Parts: sequence; C-alpha cells; structure tokens
Amino acid sequence: MPLTDLIRAPEARSLSRPPASPRSLLAAMCACVVLVVGMVAAINLAVPMLAASALHPSASALVWIVDTYVIFFACLVIPGGAAGDRFGRKGVLISGLVLFALGALLSAVAPNVMLLLVSRAITGVGAAAVLPNTLAVLLHAVPAERKGPTIAVWASMTGIGGVIGNVGGGAVLSGGSWRWLFVAAVPIALILALVVGRIAPVSPRHDRRLDALGALLLVGASVALLLGVVQGPEAGWGSVLVISGFGCAAVLFTVWTIVELKVEHPLLDPRLFRLPGLRSACLGMTAIFFGMFALFYVNASFLQYGKGFSVLRTGLGIIPLTVPIILGARHVGRLSQRIGIDATIALAFGCVGCGLLGLSTSSAQTPYLAYAAWLIVTGIGVTLALPTLSGAIAGSLPPAQAGVGAGLQATTREFGSALGVAVIGTVLTARFVAALPQDVRDGHRPHTVAQALATAPGRSHDIITAFISAADAGLRVVGVTVLVLGALVLLQSLLSRRGSTA
Repeated sequence: MPLTDLIRAPEARSLSRPPASPRSLLAAMCACVVLVVGMVAAINLAVPMLAASALHPSASALVWIVDTYVIFFACLVIPGGAAGDRFGRKGVLISGLVLFALGALLSAVAPNVMLLLVSRAITGVGAAAVLPNTLAVLLHAVPAERKGPTIAVWASMTGIGGVIGNVGGGAVLSGGSWRWLFVAAVPIALILALVVGRIAPVSPRHDRRLDALGALLLVGASVALLLGVVQGPEAGWGSVLVISGFGCAAVLFTVWTIVELKVEHPLLDPRLFRLPGLRSACLGMTAIFFGMFALFYVNASFLQYGKGFSVLRTGLGIIPLTVPIILGARHVGRLSQRIGIDATIALAFGCVGCGLLGLSTSSAQTPYLAYAAWLIVTGIGVTLALPTLSGAIAGSLPPAQAGVGAGLQATTREFGSALGVAVIGTVLTARFVAALPQDVRDGHRPHTVAQALATAPGRSHDIITAFISAADAGLRVVGVTVLVLGALVLLQSLLSRRGSTA
C-alpha cells in the first residue's frame, strides 16, 4: 500500500462512525500535546543518569541528546501541519504518534550515543507531525463559537505539558534507569494513536505542495548553528569543527531565505518578518523559551547534584514556576488592557530575567523556599509573556494566515528551547572545567560531574562546588541575555507603534 494511502486509511475507516463528543475529542488532542511537549521537559531530569550511564556521553553529547528531539520538532512543525493539510490531518496525526512511539522504543534500547541521537531525531519528527494537527483536528470539529475557548485550552496544554513532563518524568525515572523514560512513552503514544483513530473526525484535504527543500535547509542550518555553539568548549572556539558549523549555518540560512522567496508555496515566507510587530513578537517568544528551557536543563542537575534531591523530588521541585501560569494566565488580558502591551512585555521580561539572576545566587546551602521564590518570580514573567506575545503574533497576520501564525509560535518556542539548552550547556561545561581543582583537571580532563566523580571519587565536595559555580554562571549569562533580548523586543514594539501612528 502506498504511504499516502496508509496515512489516509484511518480517515476512510472513520467515516462510518458516529462523531465523538467535543469533550472526548478535546481531551484526546490535549493528551497528545502533553505527551510531545512533556518529553521536551522530562529528558532534562535524566541528564545526571545519562551522564553516569554505560553510554559514557561527553558534555556536548548530553546537550545533543536533549536538543536533537527539540530541533527536529521545531524545524518540522510547520511542514507537519502542511502534510496534514495535504494528506489528511487525522492520518498524519496518527502517523506522527506511531513514529513518536518508534523513536521512543529505539531510544530505550539504544546501545550507544549515536543510535540514541538518531532515535531522538525520529521521535522529534513524530512530534512535529502531532502538534499542529491536534489543533487542526479540533478547529475542524468544533463550532465557530467554541473556537476561541478551544484554542485557549489547547494552548494552555503547551505550558501544562512541561509540568507534567517534569513530574511524570521524575516518577518514571525513580525506577532507576533513564531508559524507563522512553519505555513509558511507547504505550502512551500507541494508545493515543488508537484513540485518535477511533474518535477524530475526517477533515478536508488540500493539494498544496510540501516545501521539502525548505524544511531540509532549515533543519540543516539549525543543526549547524547548534553544532558551533555546543562543541565550542570541547573542540575549542577556533577549531575547524566549530568555525565550520557557524559558517555552514550562515550559508544554509542564506540559501533557505533565497529558496523560500522563490518557491510558490514556501515553508515560511521570510517576507512576513517585514512586519515589525510579528518580528518583535517572534523574537520575544524565542527569548522567553530560551530562558525557560535553559533553566529546565540546569535546574534538574542542580537539585540532584547540589541539593541532593531524588529524581522525583527534582521533578516536583520545578512546580513553583508553573503556579503563576496555572493561576494567572486568564488575568493577563485584563492587565494588558489596563497598563498597555508594552508595559506588560517590559514587566514580563523583567521578571524572567531577574528571576534567573536571582536563581544564579543559589548554593548548596540556599534553602529551597528561597530558590522556589525566584522560580515564582520567573513564572510570573512567563505567565505575562506567553498570552501577550501569542496575541501579538496572531494579531500581526490576517485571519487567512492563522495556520502560519500557529506554526510560527510552535517553531519559535521550540527553537528558543533548543538554543537555551545549547547555550547554558556550553557555559556550564566551560565554567565547570575551569572551576575544578587543578589535580582533578589533570589527566582525564573531565567535562561532566559524572566523569569528574569517576576520576576523583574522594573529591565529591570540590566537584559539586565547581558544578554549582558553573550553574550559577550559566544562569547569569542566560538571565542577562533574556533582559537584553527583552529590551530589543520592547524597543522594536515601541518603534513599530510610533511608526503606525505617525
């Protein structure tokens, strides 16, 4: 059977079934979102286990294990939505869940780092097919008057997914092996595929051609950019590998722009970024997720190494960040109307940046309540930023391009997440090595806590102290970066408003 027929087959079979209740369909689609987004957060909890595992990953390999999934997810989410339009949203959604399960299964049994990275890429491709088509299926199924609340619930799942990923991932990893995280994902994805096949309605298809070349160039450029960032501490910033990575990224991003300007149906039309409101909102969304997922990456190791938390306690330890998101998201619109969009954006970035800088003052002796207070400050900023920036992206485009806006939001979120992990992983490695005592650095020159403890098991206090110092430095770099990017977003927003009123 041809692949396109296989994708369309579930839709053909569902024609004879009665439609599912709106609540059941919404619950199923939200569960799919939580699964693919939760995996982005959950993997960070497994980093200490992976570092100490028989795979013996390097510091840069640990970052790639986290980021490979995210970068394929980010770069292919727009093609995933386009594939749903062309081949049928329900069929592509089911195929994505099956591909996600396959990638998770291969990750669980991977005998070495290289096969684990390939498996993570497969899982990311599956996630990219899932996320946009959950929203597309919902919007096709619900009546016009319910579209607004439905989108709000769906969007909230992208935030709640991170919470569930941390808590659920911590519970699963309590079993003692990082492999259990991937094992647990397999039956969940397959069950959801069966549920979607049973209750999701068929939606109309369009004959718009897929921009495969644009997707390939975007993935290649993003991987090359992260290669330069991630490999810098180990290979050296002046090494051929790092310089080649940055050079290839520049060339591929340039070629991608030229191709997208000429193709009839571009993956993402670069001309859209002529809109100043859209440009600043996309930068803002990237910056917020840059800060948030950099925090997720370092928080998991800090609480386990520095505070001695179990993996389950570590998963629960991030919850204060999400309390403002859960309780305050519905009030952001009224606040923005009262104080203005620009003031809301300024307050959002101020809270996120200052929260990260506050967290960078933490040590092994810092009470968790003080640490949690800074998490809440950061969470307030995220709460203010997400609906404001999402509304700015959606409001910058005409209704006919709502799908492009949704794809842009997903792409900027995931790309910011990948870049945040890459940057803080790079700073963490460089500062950790520099902070280690000279006698521990000599010889094997360890780049991770696990490597250092294996080299000098009697120097655990000095090694953990060096790691905490490096984590604090990483959070300071990320915090300052978020504040600078926030200032640029605010400046762009102010200039665009002034230009529109002139």
